[in-house]
Amino acid sequence: MTEDALGRDRLGELLDVYDEAVPQVYGYLVRRCPTDALAEDLTAETFLAAVDACRRGTVTRPTPAWLVTIARNKLVDHWRRVAREERGLRLAAEDATTDASEWESALDEQRVLATLDRLGPHHQAALTLRYLDNLSVPEVAEYLGRTVHATEALLVRARSAFRKQYAAHDQAGGGTGG
Repeated sequence: MTEDALGRDRLGELLDVYDEAVPQVYGYLVRRCPTDALAEDLTAETFLAAVDACRRGTVTRPTPAWLVTIARNKLVDHWRRVAREERGLRLAAEDATTDASEWESALDEQRVLATLDRLGPHHQAALTLRYLDNLSVPEVAEYLGRTVHATEALLVRARSAFRKQYAAHDQAGGGTGG
């Protein structure tokens, strides 16, 4: 089979999983993006990248899981772009006394997402990959292109910044009530 024919076959397979995969890809992104428009843009970028991979023959078989992985990478790429544009942001001071069990306690999802939205993109990326996607620190480091030690330090700073923003929401009268 020629490379061109193989690419057409892969594109056909991509079309076969498209209807199943779109809600999964968009659902993954919409929970992690500050706006629906960004989730829609990243969903489109995901499928454009998938079409390109199929044409180049770099994918064995398109699956929804493969497409969600592409979406995750597109989201990380977005955060990297935003971070480059916002290089002037100051990093929060490290909080060496962080207890992981405090961080992993159950928090109101809407409030967490609103708080994440107020953080810098580098903190958003690290916290989302670690705590929403449940990746290990080495996996987060790999996605972000950092060393494990640099990623651990970033996570400490990100958790500290998150807690400050979360507490500021309470002080501003924005508590969830209950």
